[in-house]
Amino acid sequence: MSGAQDTMLYLNGVSVAFDGFKAINNLSIIVNPAEMLAIIGPNGAGKTTMMDIITGKTRPDAGDVMFDGRTDLTKLDEASIANLGIGRKFQKPTVFESHTVWDNLEMALKKPRGIFATLFYTPSAEDTGRIAEILETVRLLHRKDELAANLSHGQKQWLEIGMLLAQDPKLLLVDEPVAGMTDSETEETAKLLREITKTRSVVVVEHDMSFVRGLGSRVVCLAEGSVLAEGSLDQVSANPVVIERYLGR
Repeated sequence: MSGAQDTMLYLNGVSVAFDGFKAINNLSIIVNPAEMLAIIGPNGAGKTTMMDIITGKTRPDAGDVMFDGRTDLTKLDEASIANLGIGRKFQKPTVFESHTVWDNLEMALKKPRGIFATLFYTPSAEDTGRIAEILETVRLLHRKDELAANLSHGQKQWLEIGMLLAQDPKLLLVDEPVAGMTDSETEETAKLLREITKTRSVVVVEHDMSFVRGLGSRVVCLAEGSVLAEGSLDQVSANPVVIERYLGR
């Protein structure tokens, strides 16, 4: 397992096949603490399967998947992996529309989950401070008392990122966050994710190249379940194989 130390996420030689088709094929990826990695690639490249493997939804047939330099994720179920500090944001936002923005975050905070604990829960000063801080990060402090239903599509995405932050993850997996956003929301989302990366690791799967450029992070291009190229967006976009198999279409 040499090489896994000091990394937040370490995939080495990971493969998984469905009905004989290798969705992930000898995939190796490293994400460092407080680093953002953008993952691009054609449909069917294995991006979603890779996320499923990291979160325990899919077990790989081979390879190492290590979290925070020491925990073998292939041995754990989805709930245990989430509790370790891995948060996943799916493409479609799932916020509680009939609750306020503030209440959505309060419900997401890590706290005792039993029915009595929930009934008699009152947020401590620490909780309140944390919620306000998250609202500021996700650009929603001024909307805190409004129902989540009244937010724009982009703001609902931000609220959901906030709900993940409330669980204090070390690693955030974000799937196509800017699909359906306006240009200004897209730009703001890149800034927001860059801020989050100061304190935690973030993996973003995305098709929108101008958004990926705004992230300014290291980029990995996947194809057929393995790494086709990695580097800055400029390096990856200039790679002839990437142009031929992904960008040129």
